[in-house]
Amino acid sequence: MQALRDQNRKPTHGGAILREDILPALNITQGELAEKLKVSRRTISEILHEKRPITPDMAIRIGRFTNTTPQSWLNMQQTLDIWQLQQANASTYASIERIAA
Repeated sequence: MQALRDQNRKPTHGGAILREDILPALNITQGELAEKLKVSRRTISEILHEKRPITPDMAIRIGRFTNTTPQSWLNMQQTLDIWQLQQANASTYASIERIAA
């Protein structure tokens, strides 16, 4: 199955979605988001600056707050994680022989 997005382009971190789309649309600060999600401001800051992944716990919190699914936030994170691993280990993965069908 062919992916819709360009495989060479780094996938978007969920923190970028929060930073660029959700916070401005809701006109709230990092601190206010932290309060609403019941986490520390530092945790939110690290997510918004793409220094921390979106965990299942955080995906549930963000999903509930934004009326979206936790799976959508985890899918974004998983796509990013896989892309980063493939970039960092391309030669190792390429050297793995495929099983004959």
